[in-house]
Amino acid sequence: MSPEMNRRQAMALGAASLVTLSLPKTAPADGVESAGVSSAVIQAHDDRLKQALDSQVTDPQSRWCGGIPDGYDIHHCGSAAGLLRDAAAAYFHPHSQFHASKELLDRMKMAAGFLTRFQNDEGRIDLLSTNFNSTPDTGFVVHSIAAAAKLAKMNHDKTVLALLKDFLIKAGQALTKGGIHTPNHRWVVCAALAQIHDLFPDKQYIKRIDQWLAEGIDVDAEGQFTERSTAGYNAVVDSALVVTAHKLNRPELLEPIRKNLDAMAYLLHPNGEVVTEVSRRQDLNTRGTMSGYWFALRYMAICDQNGLYASMLKPLEPEHVELARLMEYPELQKNLPAMTSMPENYEREYDLSGITRIRRGKTSVTILHKDNSRWISLRCGDAVINAVRCASAFFGKGQFIPTDYEKREDGYHFKQELRGRYLQPLSDPALLPVRPDAWPSLVGKRRMSQTCCLTYEGHIRETAKGFEISIRAEGTRNVPLAIEINLREGGKISGVSPAQNSGDAFLLKEGFAEYAMGSNVVRFGPGNCEHAWVQLRGAEAKLPGPSVYVTAYTPFEHTLAFEMI
Repeated sequence: MSPEMNRRQAMALGAASLVTLSLPKTAPADGVESAGVSSAVIQAHDDRLKQALDSQVTDPQSRWCGGIPDGYDIHHCGSAAGLLRDAAAAYFHPHSQFHASKELLDRMKMAAGFLTRFQNDEGRIDLLSTNFNSTPDTGFVVHSIAAAAKLAKMNHDKTVLALLKDFLIKAGQALTKGGIHTPNHRWVVCAALAQIHDLFPDKQYIKRIDQWLAEGIDVDAEGQFTERSTAGYNAVVDSALVVTAHKLNRPELLEPIRKNLDAMAYLLHPNGEVVTEVSRRQDLNTRGTMSGYWFALRYMAICDQNGLYASMLKPLEPEHVELARLMEYPELQKNLPAMTSMPENYEREYDLSGITRIRRGKTSVTILHKDNSRWISLRCGDAVINAVRCASAFFGKGQFIPTDYEKREDGYHFKQELRGRYLQPLSDPALLPVRPDAWPSLVGKRRMSQTCCLTYEGHIRETAKGFEISIRAEGTRNVPLAIEINLREGGKISGVSPAQNSGDAFLLKEGFAEYAMGSNVVRFGPGNCEHAWVQLRGAEAKLPGPSVYVTAYTPFEHTLAFEMI
């Protein structure tokens, strides 16, 4: 794990290593469909807990005693908090091998001691990869510690509750005063305060929660929160709102969750991966699933008896079930409603997010309307084309990044106009001589000449076999151009030739290429190869994974067919 890990990675470090579970009493092996918690759940949890305990620092002379190091030997408070939460679940579950274990209690004391030592005088902790004296990161840590304390309170264990009380009270004071720096932090803080209030009631916690809630929940008409973080912070917000609604008996806070979960049903690929092209956070263009939504999905599926949520939940279980949640929220152990069909045949335009989503069974397409070079991604099952991009060597700024978008009857249209120019001598004597540091400020004072223009136009349309993508570039002549078709690594590519001096790059000289992953195939072409220069000057860097290129000179017009097999 990189030292630049994001907050969720750091705070979930302990949890992520502990909660890959199975469920429940008489449930089939592939999911959680009946009430209760099975012995398999407990065994899986115990196994994971043992791994975490094996990594815990137990040397009383070490400054890190009680913590868990990551791969870079950094000891994050989130890891110790996760250990506390999952240790508490095992300690209080009567069928765990760690039930009422004195040794486990000693380890919990070590973890609590670690957190106490690294809680500052104001009640906050540091996220060592980026944020210091951090209110929101304290909130993330409180989520786990308060869960452990809640299990102690539910089991009338004053010893464990006392072990955690001082940290939580001190953190509560910090959370009532401290600031945040991203939209989701508001709801993270509210959930943490609601948890502390549930344990140790204090009206100042409610006052602070109401201050944040007065801003209104930031869900838009398309069901996305401000950060549009489909594989990350959306799930954080959903979970935080469930906790706040549940602890404070405010059911109105569940409505934004419904809007988000309803929207996410249309942002899923056939294999359960999430569309991340809309994100404004670290998960942009990454691979992710809805694993972080497990708690909100299960809670809302049971609360609303919603069969769609049950269907969205099914692929997440048993791998992402959390024992501590099942124990703190017994409602989660109830039977799920009957599943309803997931949407698999639709075309939906999201103007606010700037995308169009198309599903045709195993075919899944995301079209980005403008201001993005990756203006389409498409896949047939596991055969994934990450992006289709176009660039030219036009004045070092020739990446096709559409500035105009329009949906018409014949498909989706894109356009961009580029200009390159040369500068004449300054004509104003008052500006002479030109100081070395004055060049940038005087560019606008110069007359331009020999202006060159290049216009890109793109067109995407659906066909009986898949999609066609047409690209036109005209204006300045003889500009080298390359279309990049970037593929997910791991598949088999045929019909292409290796590109010179470029690793993992290929030329589609003629005919059609085939890209196969498992039983899925995308066939695309025809090719064109007027030169072998693929990484053009001024183009964005090659995307990770194999890329197939079609090359030409302007003026240029070409249509690529993508057939889903």
